[in-house]
Amino acid sequence: MKYTLKKETKPTLSTFGKYKAVAVHDETVDTNQIIKEVAERDGIGKDAVITVMMGLAAVINRHLRRGDKVRLNDWGLMKLEIESEKVDQPKDFKARKHIRGVRLHFLPESSKGKPELYQGIKYEKEK
Repeated sequence: MKYTLKKETKPTLSTFGKYKAVAVHDETVDTNQIIKEVAERDGIGKDAVITVMMGLAAVINRHLRRGDKVRLNDWGLMKLEIESEKVDQPKDFKARKHIRGVRLHFLPESSKGKPELYQGIKYEKEK
């Protein structure tokens, strides 16, 4: 995984002026590439992969939208979380006014606290 160093520019943070590593993402792999690789890897037709992927996406999205957590073995747990403004009293809270949005949280499957997704990552500073 490539990384670059970025300087913190927000003066209000205690880390202002310090550097941190941030991931560099050179490519975006699209659905067609995933379909091609899965079909080649598993020796099945692209149409079968498309059918399963589209069905999987529809079912997972439906569960997430209704507030369910979705756990996929050997991958991890997905859930939607609400981001909202804080109010002084519960009676002051108005969903339309105070909810800013929704974010997808993904927690990789882990064994003994070590996510397999992160195993074997090699770090390389971008030139």
